[in-house]
Amino acid sequence: MKSLVAGSLLALTAAPGMAQTSPHPFNAHDLVMMDRVSDPQISADGSRVVFSVRTTDYDANKGLTSLWLLDLKTAGASPHRLTAPELNAGTARFSPDGKTIYYLAAESGVTQLWSMPAAGGTAKQVTHVPVDIDNYRISPDGRQLLFSAQVFTDCKTIACTAARLEAIKNDKATGRVYDRLFIRHWDTWSDGRRSQLFITPIGSAAEPLHLTLGIDGDVPSKPFGDESEYSFSPDGKTVYFDVRIAGMTEPWSTNFDIYSVPADRSSAPKNLTANNLAWDATPVPSSDGKTLYYLAMKTPGFEADRFDIMALDLATGAKRELAPQWDRSAGGLTLSHDGKTLYTTVDDEGMHALYAIDIASGTPHKLLSGGTVTGFAVAGNRIIAARQDFKHPTDLYTLDARGSGLIQVTHFNADRLRDILFGDAEFFSFTGAKGDTVRGYVMKPVGYQAGKKYPVAFMIHGGPQSAWNEDFHYRWNPETYAGAGFAVVAINPHGSTGYGQSFTNEISGDWGGAPLEDLKKGWAAALERYSFLDSNEACALGSSYGGYMVYWMAGVWNEPWKCMVDHDGVFDTRMMAYATDELWFEDHENGGTQYDQPANYEKFNPLNHVSEWRVPMLIIHSGHDFRIPDSQGIGAFTALQRRGIPSKLLYFPDESHWVQKPHNSILWHDTVIGWLKQWTSGK
Repeated sequence: MKSLVAGSLLALTAAPGMAQTSPHPFNAHDLVMMDRVSDPQISADGSRVVFSVRTTDYDANKGLTSLWLLDLKTAGASPHRLTAPELNAGTARFSPDGKTIYYLAAESGVTQLWSMPAAGGTAKQVTHVPVDIDNYRISPDGRQLLFSAQVFTDCKTIACTAARLEAIKNDKATGRVYDRLFIRHWDTWSDGRRSQLFITPIGSAAEPLHLTLGIDGDVPSKPFGDESEYSFSPDGKTVYFDVRIAGMTEPWSTNFDIYSVPADRSSAPKNLTANNLAWDATPVPSSDGKTLYYLAMKTPGFEADRFDIMALDLATGAKRELAPQWDRSAGGLTLSHDGKTLYTTVDDEGMHALYAIDIASGTPHKLLSGGTVTGFAVAGNRIIAARQDFKHPTDLYTLDARGSGLIQVTHFNADRLRDILFGDAEFFSFTGAKGDTVRGYVMKPVGYQAGKKYPVAFMIHGGPQSAWNEDFHYRWNPETYAGAGFAVVAINPHGSTGYGQSFTNEISGDWGGAPLEDLKKGWAAALERYSFLDSNEACALGSSYGGYMVYWMAGVWNEPWKCMVDHDGVFDTRMMAYATDELWFEDHENGGTQYDQPANYEKFNPLNHVSEWRVPMLIIHSGHDFRIPDSQGIGAFTALQRRGIPSKLLYFPDESHWVQKPHNSILWHDTVIGWLKQWTSGK
């Protein structure tokens, strides 16, 4: 690999995005310039951790990712950078013996696997396939590479895919013909390729073996799947993977199954979970290779069902749930070295916590909470965890397998944080819809003074099966409003995660019912408890489902609000049923398709209440948002303009359901906060 010397990305000027060196309230410029630590990986002996850090090249309007290494043997050691940011290297993994670090980086525009000695030395290119390697695993003996790449499944070689892509690029006709869905997914139009698994001896120049040949599905899944969806058996002779094979029904199916296939593909892949028509995912073999642990949902077509932790006896096919009484939905699984414990993260009452589950008893033990654990890795008795909270972006911490001895080992944004003033937050609870306990938080503005009243940003989360957790969010960060002089109220209504699956389930079929009642009662409870909230100077904001709720509130609960902000919201539930990409979501939330259950789609349709709209509204939507297409936002803006209601539309032609480019993020925040200040006393 070419050796690049990383220079300073930013000059010390007062331009937007530059570090401010005097104490000041947190703002969007601070937000976009924070270093983002992620993906910690620990060597087998627990002596080293490799991880990714994303920095921001503000002038180039993009993020740059580099790899860093930290020696854990020396207390207080500082991490050092392994790759220059310009290389955008990522997905670093140790070899089984811990002596080599593998990672992905581009060579001549094509992402390939590279390696370097963990003790230091020169990087070398490992693979030379003609298409991007998207993710990978190294076999337990360190000799085999298992990787995923997007290919045309009727091609017999990877080179065939590369040649076809080149031909498409050179074709002057740009039209595509589709005969099945997905035609587009998240932010990308389909070009006919599938993510498929290949295996090859490390260092071999031979054509990789196509392990998932004949599988009409993506391994891993699109758009956000990774190597957690496939794994090696301990002896390296078998590969396990999860995949959805749904044919024409793919966009309205969540029927993922787990398959096994010999690593030499001496036989075809075998379905191990065919009896479950819901989602089976993330296979993790036991240390002795006799048991396969995985996650499973029970309800077909429901993407937010609880993920139960399952154990499959590979000899008999018997299955059992490990922790049936634990009312939390597990994330990815990691097995302890002794094979007795599984580790996972879950939403947990306003936090995203790290848990250990004793395999023999099924008992869960909370190891790390008080914020959001964004990633972790385990080696022996040592855990490395990436953690963040309202006032701290992600850094790395070590702790032991019992959750003791927590030590922060990286401090990437310490200099920036030293001069930033944040608001203080407090979680509270109240009696909401159906007599249930509902929770949320209130954040004081920066510079809070007792006895004063402050304008309020009333935030509504998306999902809807999601939650406002204590985290350092890069899109909806409450501290940006606190820094601008606003108090923040954020409620986790029925449908939110981390409060038990029954509470999460309650929103389906009731989008504008119990959740709206929770928001009303939460607003009233916050006003009663926190006297600094100015009930006459408040604006409501939401994105995705939160955006839907803003449109819904605009017609049925608009009395308290001086203004509204809607980002990528659902304006017309009928058209959403046909225009969105993942149709299983609409089917489940409304009890069927729109043509079979039209009344369900009309019951809480914001479009039907436009005549009651009166509150000034800012609408934000993006051209590459295929989850909630931009016609929803444009339609709502048209309604506002036709009714003569003060309104603005901020449109991003190059963003998806999320706004991620640094300059766009700052424009987003400046426009939103400017809108709030225009209509409240926060001027």
